[in-house]
Amino acid sequence: MAKKQEAEKELLAKSAELHGEETNTVTKESIESEADSLSIEDIKSKTLVTPSGDFDWDNNEKGFGNYSNEERAKLEELYAGTFNQINKGEIITGTVVNINNKDVVLNIGFKSDGMVSLSEFRDTPDLKVGDTVDVFVESQEDANGQLVLSRKRAKTQKSWELINEALEQDKIITGFVKSRTKGGLIVDIMGVEAFLPGSQIDIKPIRDYDVYVGKTMEFKVVKINHEFKNVVVSHKVLIEDDLENQKTEIVAKLEKGQVLEGTVKNITDFGVFIDLGGVDGLLHITDISWGRIEHPKEVLSLDQKINVVVLDFDDEKKRIALGLKQLTSHPWESLDTTIEVGSKVKGKIVTVADYGAFLEITSGVEGLIHVSEMSWSQNLRNPQEFLKVGDEVEAQVLTLDRDERKMSLGIKQLTPDPWKDIAAKYPVGSKYKAVVKNMTNFGVFVEIEEGIDGLIHISDLSWSKKINHPNEFTKVGEELDVVVLELDEENRKLSLGHKQLEENPWETFETIFTMDSIHEGTVLKVTDKGAIIALPYGVEGFAPSKHTVKEDGKTLKAEETAEFKIIEFNKESKRIVVSHSRIWEEAKAEARNEERSQKQKDVKATTSAVKKVKDSVEKSTLGDLGVLAQLKEQMEGAESKAKKSKEEDSE
Repeated sequence: MAKKQEAEKELLAKSAELHGEETNTVTKESIESEADSLSIEDIKSKTLVTPSGDFDWDNNEKGFGNYSNEERAKLEELYAGTFNQINKGEIITGTVVNINNKDVVLNIGFKSDGMVSLSEFRDTPDLKVGDTVDVFVESQEDANGQLVLSRKRAKTQKSWELINEALEQDKIITGFVKSRTKGGLIVDIMGVEAFLPGSQIDIKPIRDYDVYVGKTMEFKVVKINHEFKNVVVSHKVLIEDDLENQKTEIVAKLEKGQVLEGTVKNITDFGVFIDLGGVDGLLHITDISWGRIEHPKEVLSLDQKINVVVLDFDDEKKRIALGLKQLTSHPWESLDTTIEVGSKVKGKIVTVADYGAFLEITSGVEGLIHVSEMSWSQNLRNPQEFLKVGDEVEAQVLTLDRDERKMSLGIKQLTPDPWKDIAAKYPVGSKYKAVVKNMTNFGVFVEIEEGIDGLIHISDLSWSKKINHPNEFTKVGEELDVVVLELDEENRKLSLGHKQLEENPWETFETIFTMDSIHEGTVLKVTDKGAIIALPYGVEGFAPSKHTVKEDGKTLKAEETAEFKIIEFNKESKRIVVSHSRIWEEAKAEARNEERSQKQKDVKATTSAVKKVKDSVEKSTLGDLGVLAQLKEQMEGAESKAKKSKEEDSE
């Protein structure tokens, strides 16, 4: 305002100088004094008389006329220079000239002052007249001719400019944490809301986001989506930058075997991350305790302070391997010296594998019980059938190597060996009852008593039945009568039989199922190659596919009963081959032979009759010639018919 008043004074003085006019001293001083508080329009109204009608600016009688074009342009330029040039959408600086209960009036050097709602200054409660603020030009004039300004938009636009500049130039900016939201925090950066993801708050996992609400923090802009006006910031990168320098310094001072104090930062299934004061190290689960543990949380907890030893580190990748158990002596070194091969030890099963189980005698000292050392039984295949984790058992030391820290144990050695004097207990030919324990394609494993197992080969299960797999004959858990066939004491093998408990019925079958004999049978099963036939006395025979065809052309099906002819019998291989088709095929062939024989007889009889007629005709008189001719014709027809029939039979 003062600038504008001074300009108006200068303008009046310049005007007087250009025309060389002398004015009354009192009048001049009064005008100048009023010019301090009046606008140029007010001054004109007090010193000039405006005539009625159009005003002539070139009228020299009033002292304002006769401006040259050059002079007028110069004066207009001088007058225009008293105002700032403002454009809609730009940000300018204004001075507070008045504050009322609704608005703040700002002088921005324009022909009119601007007003901004007082609500836009809530963040500056100490605002007073004379303060300068940046505002955004919404419009040069509203409906009332008033300049429209906005401090909020100026702040927002400047904020966006600063945020974009921070992203481009990797600058640090300050923001105020307003509130918590899903997955992170909302940060106010000079009026612009930004998102701070939970993973970008700190280098360590944050369990309570609320402690950051209300704090002013430094950030780096990591992403801007201009389309949706979204800003993502990070505080973690600032910490990482600082820690990177610390890590380099710490790693440079590391030495293998060095003992450091650290804090448990994170616990995973495979190990624990330890904060060593700016750099993290990994304490693997296998290096936490000499004994076996299922999860690190069994031993350690979050934020726990512990001493660890540096096992290894990588300068380039800054990876540090730590150990905890190495701070104590190995349990093998303090193992009781009285324990030796043959000693009995007690412990708890800590691991069960396919090949055996590990027994922990003391923490960090384990021995392997191989599956073959768990039971005298040869049938035990899966250790989990015998032991489970947590079982407390007693075992005998079989081997012991303190230098290699290895020990093998056995459980079966604590009971007598049932194979001792086996030949006397189970001589060849002796009979017993056994329980089916396991099956394979080639036979059945049975247990006569605990530790005494034997094999019944599939061929020794039945004399008469054709068995493709032992499960067709018996099942696990069933009891079978057996006889000892063979004994191998050195290799602990016992061969048993089941069918040998009965006489070989094939001696009798040979007299019953003679070649070409016919027997009734039932189809048990149909395969690609033929059918299995159930014959009398529990015997099974085989009918090839072409021998299962019925007289009507259809094939025999399962559970269908029919007659079968024996076409092959082999006592040694216990094989009987039968045929249903051959029965009706041979019956048809026999019928055809009988029919052929009858036709041949008929032909012979006809030929004999014709010969007799011929002989009779030769002896007849001429009067009988007509009758004879007719008879001859009939005989020749019969002869031709007989010949044709003979040819058909030949075909």
